[in-house]
Amino acid sequence: MGHLMCAACFTHLLADGRLRDQIATCPNCRVEISKSTASRNLAVEKAASELPSECQFCNNEFPYKSLERHEQHECQERPTKCKYHRIGCQWRGPYHETTEHERNCLHPQKSGYEVMAALEAHDVKIKEEKKMFNTLIDLLSYEKIIFNDLQMKPYRTDEYVHKLFYETARFSAFNQQWVVKARINNSQRDPHQSNERTITYQLILKTKTSTPMSIHFFALKGPFSDMKVSTQIYKHEFTETSTESDYYVLPLPDGNSTGSSECNRMLANKGINFRLLMFLLNK
Repeated sequence: MGHLMCAACFTHLLADGRLRDQIATCPNCRVEISKSTASRNLAVEKAASELPSECQFCNNEFPYKSLERHEQHECQERPTKCKYHRIGCQWRGPYHETTEHERNCLHPQKSGYEVMAALEAHDVKIKEEKKMFNTLIDLLSYEKIIFNDLQMKPYRTDEYVHKLFYETARFSAFNQQWVVKARINNSQRDPHQSNERTITYQLILKTKTSTPMSIHFFALKGPFSDMKVSTQIYKHEFTETSTESDYYVLPLPDGNSTGSSECNRMLANKGINFRLLMFLLNK
């Protein structure tokens, strides 16, 4: 018959097995588990969707299928920002206290100088987003642009303590051979002991180049991938003596440990599929 577990626990077990270099096993009977041997129990899913689940904010119970809507839009205890947060108010409290707080909030009475200081801090983030957007538009005007749909597979180092890393097969771009390599938690010795998990990756030139190559690159979701990743553009000058970029963060969703959850989901797969865009600046 097998044992039941939720999708989050299942992917976490598979991810831990990957990080430990061990076969993932059922916590109840220790039988080997994998995506190929597991199956969804639709009857239990339907029954579970009707069961009451506790709201993380008000602790009341609601049918599971309506819990997300309740927590995001209906719960009177859900965390809410003051409407004056753009001009510096740091208050964050339950939704039912918002009206009273905003009625007494001191920020609308602040001087123009103080309001401008708060808006300037807010504008910094907007400027960074605009800068990235403009950079992307500029890159699209380059003569040499290429993309590859890649898959990183897990490997282990030859060190005494084997460390997990991911690497693609060689691929061609701009008449050169390349690979992408990734690591978990910056090659932390025991990443399975940490709840916070991140993936960093680097671009490696595998063939010799006689002239410097200024490459912009970034990873994004491809046609064979369902990974959730934000856009972050990186740059490296590849030369005869500098054939490896630094390790850069693969920007997974933020907040509520979503990034770690997405990392676990990716580690639970046999490989990580993604699309890599590369832009070569002619000099």
